[in-house]
Amino acid sequence: MAADPFPARTHPLVISYVAVRRAIGVSGLALPVALGLGGWLFFGVELQDNLSSYYHTPLRNLFVGVLCAIGVFLYCYKGHDWVEDWTANLGCASALGVAFFPLDPNSDPLYQESLTGYVHSLCGGVFFTTLAFYSLFHFPTTNDANDEREPHERTRDLVYRTSGVVILLCMLAMAYYLFLLRGDWRAVADRYNALFWLESLAAWAFAAAWLTKGRAIIADLAIEVMAQTQEKLKLGERE
Repeated sequence: MAADPFPARTHPLVISYVAVRRAIGVSGLALPVALGLGGWLFFGVELQDNLSSYYHTPLRNLFVGVLCAIGVFLYCYKGHDWVEDWTANLGCASALGVAFFPLDPNSDPLYQESLTGYVHSLCGGVFFTTLAFYSLFHFPTTNDANDEREPHERTRDLVYRTSGVVILLCMLAMAYYLFLLRGDWRAVADRYNALFWLESLAAWAFAAAWLTKGRAIIADLAIEVMAQTQEKLKLGERE
């Protein structure tokens, strides 16, 4: 077992931050499932075009509540330096913006009838950007300000960076869908709720990063399996 890198007096603080990380991760993991599957099972709500459209369904309180919770968790989260603190604060503000400035009903996120709708779309983009920034720059151990030591650091860094790249790729795909995709291909994408699934994938990616950073049991088990697999592959190459 790896030596405990934290002095005893810091344990309550460490546990508090770990709990916040887990809470953010669980919230991101659960939101698409609760809205999509939960809405269909318990309220008969068909799969919406995007996550934001659930504001105009019986699941409004769930949508707003989870985003507010993520915003509060990010506000309470203190990073290793002022840059990380400001990233968390920006993530908090954008999460609350998504929650309290709803998208216009039955609308394209790119074309809104109200200022509120445009604020929502802007906040959504900023929110995903801050989460990608966390995964790519704040969480990896190569960040000079990050003095945390964790088992299997290289494997964890791979998870963080993969999560960040997935979020950015989802954002690029969403931008392509909104700005460029037209005609029959747009109709096919709409039929299969492409925007909903891209947003969900981005949410699951950031959840994976935060659960890994929060040392959640399931995430630690996955890291252990990945690390052992990498070691076996290296041994196989040497032989």
